[in-house]
Amino acid sequence: MAYKGQKVQKVMVQPINLIFRYLQNRSRIQVWVYEQINVRIEGHIIGFDEYMNLVLEDAEEVHLKKQTRKQLGRIMLKGDNITLIQSVQQQT
Repeated sequence: MAYKGQKVQKVMVQPINLIFRYLQNRSRIQVWVYEQINVRIEGHIIGFDEYMNLVLEDAEEVHLKKQTRKQLGRIMLKGDNITLIQSVQQQT
């Protein structure tokens, strides 16, 4: 609650904390791959390090133009290749 003359500061969420939350919640995430506009990688994070290298389980390569999915299994995605990480809804 803000009072007159006082500022409310929002706490910044560190990227590493968000990745850790995805790991803890076993969220299915989608990774945008650097310079690959039509390719996304989806999977569950089972490990990561300070360089944002990710180990994904049940990984799939999603082609947006072809609308196809290729099963990859367990992979390690180098942090240099990551543009964006977002949570995705589970398909039922």
